Amino acid sequence: MKSLTLSLLAFCFMFQIAAQDEPTTEAESKKMPELVMVFTKTEGWRHKSIEKGVQTLRELGRKNGFIPLQTESGEDFTPQNLNNYKLVVFLNTTLDVLNNAQQKAFEGYIQGGGSFLGIHSACDTEYDWPWYGKLVGGYFDSHPSDPNVRKATIDVVSKAHPATEHLQDSWIRTDEWYNYKSLSSDTTVLLKLDENSYEGGTNGSNHPIAWYHEFDGGRAFYTGGGHTEDSYDEPMFRQHLLGAIEWCLKRK
Repeated sequence: MKSLTLSLLAFCFMFQIAAQDEPTTEAESKKMPELVMVFTKTEGWRHKSIEKGVQTLRELGRKNGFIPLQTESGEDFTPQNLNNYKLVVFLNTTLDVLNNAQQKAFEGYIQGGGSFLGIHSACDTEYDWPWYGKLVGGYFDSHPSDPNVRKATIDVVSKAHPATEHLQDSWIRTDEWYNYKSLSSDTTVLLKLDENSYEGGTNGSNHPIAWYHEFDGGRAFYTGGGHTEDSYDEPMFRQHLLGAIEWCLKRK
């Protein structure tokens, strides 16, 4: 298991040394990079794209003023530790990844104004935790097989969000496309799959693939992309992730 303890200590130590070099004004203190937890624990299928996804988030962070710290330990879900983060990303997590105490801590984090970003199989996680299902906005039901990765057309429902403002009306890309169950009616859908453009869709004409909402005191965003390693090399998908992060960090 990877723990964030050493990473946090190193970050704090480096920041303290930098602060000793010269006085810190209020304006300068606001420039301190925001910390983002990237949670990648899996108890089911483990995506080969996880490490590429982490690398991509780090690259985006270096250019945009936030620091992603990866963990695969549920022990990092304590009230004290979570308070260090402006955003928690569930990157291709699967099945039961948090125990009851850790779940309670995460609920408190969101209720205190924290943010959540779920990527791809974040919806294939914690089926027995109803609060989480409402947070992520829906659960995985199935996906096409033989092959599971296919080209499809995405209809851009709204460009009034930093995660979609860079897109055209239609977005054609290749990924593994999930079908969903227990979809929440309280989310704002940004992207929908056109099931006429590929085989294997079961949600029909209303097949959301990315959405967001304010939830239980915090913010939550979900995107269904990110199964393949190639996804994280796509400029449009990288910008989609960055826009979602910027919104979760409450910059936009």
